[in-house]
Amino acid sequence: MTLTRPVVVGAGVDRVDGPLKVAGAAAYSSDITLPGMVHVALVRSTIAAGRITRLDTGAAEQLPGVLAVLSHHNAPRLAAGPTNNLGPTPPPPLQDDRIRHHGQYLAAVVAEKPYQAAAAARAVTVEYERTEPVLRIEDPAGELRTDPFGMDATRGDAAGALAAAEVVHEATYVTAENTNNPLGLFATVAQWSGGRLTVHDATQWTSNTCQTLAQMFEVPESAVRVYAKYVGGAFGSGLRVWPHVVLAVLAARTVGRPVKLVLSRPEMFTGIGHRPNTVQQLRIGAARDGGFVAIEHEALQTVAMDDENLEPVAASSASAYACPNVATRDRQRRLNIPCPGSMRAPGEAQANFALESAIDELSYLLDLDPLDLRLRNYAQVQPQFGLPWSSKALRECYQVGAERFGWSRRDRRIGAMRDGRWLVGYGMAGVSYLWWQVHCEARATIGSDGTGYVRSAATDIGTGTYTVMRQLSAELLGLELDQVRFDLGDSNLPWSPQAGGSGLTGALGNAVHAACRELIRTFLRTVVNDSASPLRGCTIDDVAVSGGRIHHRADGKLGESFVAILARHGLDELTADGVSDPPDPQEVGMAPAGAFAAKFVEVHVDPDLGLLRVPRIVSVVDGGRILNEKLARSQIIGATVGGVGQAILEETVTDPRTGRIANANLGDYLVAVNADIGEIDVTFVGEPDQLTPLGTKGVGEVGLPGTAAAVANAVYHATGKRIRSLPITIDELLG
Repeated sequence: MTLTRPVVVGAGVDRVDGPLKVAGAAAYSSDITLPGMVHVALVRSTIAAGRITRLDTGAAEQLPGVLAVLSHHNAPRLAAGPTNNLGPTPPPPLQDDRIRHHGQYLAAVVAEKPYQAAAAARAVTVEYERTEPVLRIEDPAGELRTDPFGMDATRGDAAGALAAAEVVHEATYVTAENTNNPLGLFATVAQWSGGRLTVHDATQWTSNTCQTLAQMFEVPESAVRVYAKYVGGAFGSGLRVWPHVVLAVLAARTVGRPVKLVLSRPEMFTGIGHRPNTVQQLRIGAARDGGFVAIEHEALQTVAMDDENLEPVAASSASAYACPNVATRDRQRRLNIPCPGSMRAPGEAQANFALESAIDELSYLLDLDPLDLRLRNYAQVQPQFGLPWSSKALRECYQVGAERFGWSRRDRRIGAMRDGRWLVGYGMAGVSYLWWQVHCEARATIGSDGTGYVRSAATDIGTGTYTVMRQLSAELLGLELDQVRFDLGDSNLPWSPQAGGSGLTGALGNAVHAACRELIRTFLRTVVNDSASPLRGCTIDDVAVSGGRIHHRADGKLGESFVAILARHGLDELTADGVSDPPDPQEVGMAPAGAFAAKFVEVHVDPDLGLLRVPRIVSVVDGGRILNEKLARSQIIGATVGGVGQAILEETVTDPRTGRIANANLGDYLVAVNADIGEIDVTFVGEPDQLTPLGTKGVGEVGLPGTAAAVANAVYHATGKRIRSLPITIDELLG
């Protein structure tokens, strides 16, 4: 049996979970209510550095409804969490009297009602011995970590080539700290029963949350079950096991009752990560004809005092373009800030702005069209390894994007295009997103009623995993969409990696593919000696599936239904497991290709008021095989909106004296809304990737990088002002 022409897959199927969400019947972790459940409120630090000299809980403990107050005085010592493919777990809370950042959890109050817990939390008295916090990325008092990820790259002699280059562009680019801000407030419900722990959480990775809690609380993983059936957005903030999750579990064990902890919006700003800010130095050397001779990219980013957040920035520049001499270096500065974490397109969102802005600047020095310069340096093979890409349609992205956008109408002169009083600018950027795939498992069943049930521990954070995997399962089992149920969001199901990095569709899809194929094999083994079966002696390569039956590939009439096979053999169901693992590039002789994209942006700038508008964006994406074009387009649109936010609005502002986040609410932290977004045109190009059976790449991340650079490049084309820091603000446009 081989994967045949899509029937269910590829169609623009509506989200299968949509009706539940519209009806308010989808149970998020904040909706979970258990008998006897109590509530937790948090006490947070009001300084950024120092130690606690006095923490008095006496008044709080006397208030109505209060069951316990946990602090470093009475909290048990917890084991460190595990290290996974995203790095170590953030340190467990309430383990000592040190203050590492403003907003750090110092105590957790458990009470019968939420308002009682909140009142008691306000009654806790804390006194400090303050020390001078390290809050600025350029502050040498902060520990500097060099090559923290072991991913610094060199190729050729970048320094020598730059010294000899005919044209050199050198500049510094700055990106602001951003906060994920999913619509759903993060919540955790925890319950212990007979030594077993059940947790409902807003996580993007149930398997990791299960493993982490088991290790921290020193219980077997088999005694921990984590649910995340629905997550109200995350954008990467649900990838780590944050301290509030640990506190909910600790509180539930302390009081012997189910506990709910819901973060407030200000607590979301300090408790579930953020995109770290960066300062990046770029040097690009080129020949007069535009050929790159050297790229040197050094990125400095921020990290918390006791954290090891993994987010390479400069590393991606080693493979984006054909260039014989490359040096990339990543560094981290330890500051008194909350732990960072992934935010959509982690690392690449910051890196692409710097690299694609620098290439645009170089195009003006060379008097070349920005698109032409990129095409002249197109990486036909993976530059670092010299291997052919498993697929790459970036050239087609450029060509189709330029045509759809009308790039040929661009007047190359700065400030020459107008729409009434508005200055008009055209800008563009290329995107080469990394490839990401890890081990994944799935299980498939067909029951005596002929319906399918496929499952994995994966989560759907609103990207459409429920829908796409149901489509895929139906296709692979030869069933109609309404004959298949796909289940996820439960750590007791087969192991799954995180929903992040544009890697889940590939990893999970390949595991589902393997499970469904193995299930068909299981049916064939059941009838291998069955004289009554027309499938007797068939192998999986001899058959196809459709209409709820297995049949000979050469003769569709020669076969029988799943129902008939199960009934004749007295079986209620048959089940099979499937596993997917990433291929070894050296074994297959190809470099795994992530998604590619081209972004074309039109901006309008009011020269008197400094107003900036983005009326039109064209995104052309090579995402490999697209399993549901409607949902994939939605992903690119949503990511593009996030890119507009990064470009012109979003900035987490920290008071440079106190370390307090000054805009920790959705009134002062600006995100893009409908009025900020113009026309977004999305087109998919390319062919299925040849590295995996499904040919997918994933498109959740690739829609965001390139947007900010294209906006900044368009602003320069419109105004002649080269802005090298994000977000682009009115004062910069008027300066």
